Amino acid sequence: MNRIITIIGPTASGKTEFSVRLAKKLNAEIIGLDSRQIYKGMIVGTAQPSKSEQRGIPHHLINILPLSETVSAGSYSTLVREAVSKIYSRSKIPLICGGAGLYYRALVNGIFAGSRTNNKIRKRLENQYDKTGPQQMLSKLKKYDPDYAKSIHPNNKKRLVRALEILESTGTSPSKNFKSQKQTVVPKLNLFTIYLNWDRSVLKDRIASRTNNMLNNGWIEEVKKIINKYPNQTLHPLDSIGYREIISYLKGELTLEVVEKTIRIKTRQFAKRQIQWFKNEKINLTIDMDHFDINNIDNILNKIKKEIQ
Repeated sequence: MNRIITIIGPTASGKTEFSVRLAKKLNAEIIGLDSRQIYKGMIVGTAQPSKSEQRGIPHHLINILPLSETVSAGSYSTLVREAVSKIYSRSKIPLICGGAGLYYRALVNGIFAGSRTNNKIRKRLENQYDKTGPQQMLSKLKKYDPDYAKSIHPNNKKRLVRALEILESTGTSPSKNFKSQKQTVVPKLNLFTIYLNWDRSVLKDRIASRTNNMLNNGWIEEVKKIINKYPNQTLHPLDSIGYREIISYLKGELTLEVVEKTIRIKTRQFAKRQIQWFKNEKINLTIDMDHFDINNIDNILNKIKKEIQ
């Protein structure tokens, strides 16, 4: 197989189980494509696959970075390519799985020269975010790049700051920047992309169930360990859905009921943005998960082989 099979879809869409079952059939190793699962200590809250869920399949780019580090789309793309090369060297098949739309696009299109950083502008924007909050900054982005602004949640400090950094450092919007640049620093990968599609009402129920399970199976204790290990530190990964809410709960500012409700709502909103994002990507095979029997993975495998070979 010359093309790399990639499983994408919104949060709570069953990507982990699907990819593991497919990897078993293909003698493959899985590469995570998730901007939060890459961090250590966020196992429960980012739904990292447990050892039992991995079923003996090697997983890469999961639980490897300290929370004090940050990772850009460019550096993530480089990590993916390195993992792909190592997997091929073992005569195994790489299988990419995740829901990070921006990082996925970096794999498909490559990383461009215009995506280099300007640390002085970034630092100023980060300070502005901390002092004034995201709304004013998001409004500015909407003015110059309304389409790209739709894909950014106000709580995603890193992406919002990065978008405005591109705007200020290049003089053009992120969308135009990505389209106009031609010189690739990291070449694109040849992917065969499978999208897991769910009815919105079913996905809503899956999100509610998963949120409840996560809160009942160690998420709160996980957050306690993080804040004890990194006291009084601003950690970008903690801008992930749920972590700030749980911190507020631990401070006595929110009830557990409000925390769970808020997480469910934010996760549904996030899933909606993911769905919209992936509508703009080239999908090779869409699977209607509402009517799909995961035990019939061989049928999907045959379709993939016909398309790739």
